[in-house]
Amino acid sequence: MKPEASSMLVKPLSLLAITLATALFVFAQKPAPAADDLQPGGPNVIQPEELVKIMQSSSAQKPVIFYVGPSLFYMQKHIRGAENVGQAARPEGLKKLHARAAKLAKNSFVVIYCGCCPWTHCPNIRPAYKELREMGFSHVRALYLETNFGTNWADKGYPVDKGE
Repeated sequence: MKPEASSMLVKPLSLLAITLATALFVFAQKPAPAADDLQPGGPNVIQPEELVKIMQSSSAQKPVIFYVGPSLFYMQKHIRGAENVGQAARPEGLKKLHARAAKLAKNSFVVIYCGCCPWTHCPNIRPAYKELREMGFSHVRALYLETNFGTNWADKGYPVDKGE
């Protein structure tokens, strides 16, 4: 290969290497929550039985619980002590969640839940989780309600309240 051809090849490769290194540095600074962060049984998902034990314990750190689904369901029944921030799939719900969470310490224990539909189809859990993680919250857990709130919480006799 001629020296001219060699230098023509080195410049684009050097530029590519710099671009890749920069991209890796930027993405390493603040990892975005991955979709698999919310797999049932994973570290960022809490089971109903576990949350009930924490709520009933006199020594466990009590979580702040945010309901991130439709308000109509919240008014019918919701987890005792949960705060309704509205649907996280909608901009106004995310805005309300953001405003309320901004008042908390970043290391607060936060549980989010919806339960309007089966877990695999819920439009609210993932946006709420992502918003809180992007705000810097490190102890966020999503409550795993496989079927819905009625079946996986209320019908089991776990603590509920009614109304707003």
